[in-house]
Amino acid sequence: MTDIDQQVAVTVSRIAVPESLDAPDAGRFLELVRIGNAVCLADAGHNYLHESAEEVFGFWQDQTDWTQIGFAAERDGRMLGAVKIMIANEPDVSALEFDLMIDPEHWGEGAEEALLAAVETEARERGLRTIQSWTLHRPDTAGPRLAPPTGFGSIPAEDRQSVFMLEHAFTLEQVERNSVFDLTGSFAIVEQKLADAFETAGEDYRLVVWTSPTPPEHLDGFAEVLARMSTDAPAAGLVIDEQHWDAARVQRRDARLKAQGLTVSVACVQHVPTGAIAAYNELVIADDHTGATQQYGTLVLKDHRGHRLGTIVKCANLLRWRDLVPESPRVSTFNAEENRHMLDINEAIGFVPASYAGAWKKVLE
Repeated sequence: MTDIDQQVAVTVSRIAVPESLDAPDAGRFLELVRIGNAVCLADAGHNYLHESAEEVFGFWQDQTDWTQIGFAAERDGRMLGAVKIMIANEPDVSALEFDLMIDPEHWGEGAEEALLAAVETEARERGLRTIQSWTLHRPDTAGPRLAPPTGFGSIPAEDRQSVFMLEHAFTLEQVERNSVFDLTGSFAIVEQKLADAFETAGEDYRLVVWTSPTPPEHLDGFAEVLARMSTDAPAAGLVIDEQHWDAARVQRRDARLKAQGLTVSVACVQHVPTGAIAAYNELVIADDHTGATQQYGTLVLKDHRGHRLGTIVKCANLLRWRDLVPESPRVSTFNAEENRHMLDINEAIGFVPASYAGAWKKVLE
């Protein structure tokens, strides 16, 4: 950065959601997507978290259930970074999430401070006291470590993103492990683990699978299990506002996934005596089937734990995915480090660490 650049102020402005990706005003939105992917590559050290513009655009178009806001930090007409803010459209919402993305070559030029200020202003104007974000980290970084209060996992304390969060009064609340599974290798262990888990679960549980959209007969049951993700998943000291779901919201979500160009495979375990969905797993991929598959949600309801249902939904969906999307080389997933049971399942199947994420919280004064 030259002395002249330093004299030009960083300006922050709202990023409009364009009518289409071909629209004349779509440039800043496309640049937001590009910078987001550049940050993931630089910080995590791999491209398994890459998002297409169509994927991001499809999510932003429908804001019925989530409010999506974007700000750009620019100097002299060039975007240095951007921030994505996500707020649940719930009557009792108390926190917002944000993703701070600075073009790696422009870190330290003031964009990060300007964008964080915009996030805090947005939160205060909405009466939200808690703001939360996540940072990505490579798995092999040497040096001092920073651990959350949970006592599980750690991230590099001297990574620039860690230093920035600490300097701006955020506390590290949780560490998540990003693990990957090789879809090009042997599935023998997966098949054996699935057979063993079915034997343990017994006749009270049966496997149900589908490719999105959700079948009508499972809309209500799937709504219930999606709602439980906000109450049953490990959250450490984070503020996770309870999400309210019904059949109509599941259908809106299915429509949104379709608009994003995503193929979604769902594996559920149904409790036969009650008909309730007791566990589920989702595998998702964008139009480019040669990219990494993302695992979205995986959950076993608290009432049904101890029957190896997590192993069933994970293994069954991996086997189904091998036939459904044979071009994808790997599955990428995140799990809280304190979620030892789910990590045990992943490790037994063959998942290995690829990167880590730090979950940060700040309570505004």
